[in-house]
Amino acid sequence: MDPAQPQKRVAVASIMQETNSFSPIPTTMAVFRSYYIHRGDDMLTGFGDARVEVPAIMATLRAAGHRPVPLIAAYALAAGPVTRDCFDTLVGEMEDRLRAAGPVDAMILALHGALVVEDQPDGDGEIIARMRAILPEDAPIGVSLDLHAHITPLMLQPNCFHIGYQQYPHIDIHETGERVAALMVETLAGRRRPVMALAKAPVIVPAVGGRTTDGPLSEVAAAARAAEAAGEVLHASIFPVQPWIDAPDLGFAALVCADGDMDAAQGVADRLAAMVWDKRRAFDLDLTPLDEAIAIGLTSEGMTLVSDSGDAPTGGAAADSPAVLRALLAGGAEASDRPVLLTLCDAPAAAAAHRAGAGATLTVPLGHTLSAGDGEPLTVTARVVSVSDGSYTVSDRGKKGLRMSMGATAVLGIGSIRILVRTQPSSEWDTAMYRSQGLEPEAAALVFVKSPSHFRATFGPLAARILVADTPGATRADVRQLPFRHVTRPLYPLDDV
Repeated sequence: MDPAQPQKRVAVASIMQETNSFSPIPTTMAVFRSYYIHRGDDMLTGFGDARVEVPAIMATLRAAGHRPVPLIAAYALAAGPVTRDCFDTLVGEMEDRLRAAGPVDAMILALHGALVVEDQPDGDGEIIARMRAILPEDAPIGVSLDLHAHITPLMLQPNCFHIGYQQYPHIDIHETGERVAALMVETLAGRRRPVMALAKAPVIVPAVGGRTTDGPLSEVAAAARAAEAAGEVLHASIFPVQPWIDAPDLGFAALVCADGDMDAAQGVADRLAAMVWDKRRAFDLDLTPLDEAIAIGLTSEGMTLVSDSGDAPTGGAAADSPAVLRALLAGGAEASDRPVLLTLCDAPAAAAAHRAGAGATLTVPLGHTLSAGDGEPLTVTARVVSVSDGSYTVSDRGKKGLRMSMGATAVLGIGSIRILVRTQPSSEWDTAMYRSQGLEPEAAALVFVKSPSHFRATFGPLAARILVADTPGATRADVRQLPFRHVTRPLYPLDDV
């Protein structure tokens, strides 16, 4: 630490949830509790070795000689809107803890940026505004955001800066926490004066085609990094948006932070938004019919990796659609000479398998336990291959070290088909999901993952080919098939503009 700079007290807090307006699962306190809520000093150890934002923020502040003041960190997987009671309970506790902490010099918030409350389309903006109302005017607020944040003017509170993930798949989560904390250190020392500029384009960038590693969005990401490297701005964040939010002003956002130069920030933001508008048709989808994807996998060498894009829990779907299993059985996949792997969220079936025990045969309905109005379950007779508590530690890139729980979990076998049946929706980013249950993706003919794109970072290197199947659900890739009612029109691709 610079001996000329006194130690500062920096409040640190996080409420993270990504809302899907079409999800059948309301987000309540029980949902948050089923993932994690760390309070006060529990935030210092509760994350273990996980490479996520909050530990990175606190470590960076400490390395600079400042004192992090941990308040609350709560997380729920993507689902439907957060109930007002749940939201006020969590944010109210954050407010109480901030007041009780005594004078602080600054605050850092780790947010997702796409949290919708049942009576408020911009929950993250409300969080920031409520913290701003408590803090002294001269106390800066730094905010980290997921790349799929829905950016609104309410988020742009006075003396507040924002930095988003740079990469999708999300492999720089920890690094984003470091970037926010590092800028806060510079700001507290008086060496930086962050100002923010926002520009938007009325475009929904599909999650299956909005990667920063390749494709049209990678060119926009490269332009953002070039603006930073050239010294035009401090941070240029792009937000292709959570595409399943039905809220006004939905669309791509460029949110740019400059050092006291608002014109520079606005110029870069406008340039990035214009790039996305000009490229809007380049984001049009190239999906594979589900039966065709299965046929390719069953008749091709190597492992075929398939995105069940419509039923992705990290986008807010219930992860309980039996559409893939139904199509696999129709395509004769149970007779494959290699394993075929898929997942399904079905708490009653997982419980039945645990009661029966490994080696038993049982007949159970599978699917649509959470999305009961979206289809009929599929009744199957299967062998219980294994049962477990569904716990594992993320081992691949992204949230490496984070402890995950699928709840009571079972593997059911129908011939060569292996169905990982879990109790609660959970991320399908990491190969440890399958490997923790004794299933090896590399040896399979077909591996299905309920994830639009992030799975590519971890499963992708194992695959001979990657297909995105056109599957139904709350996260379906073709957003034109979803019943949007509140978005501002025109909006591409809902409107041909």
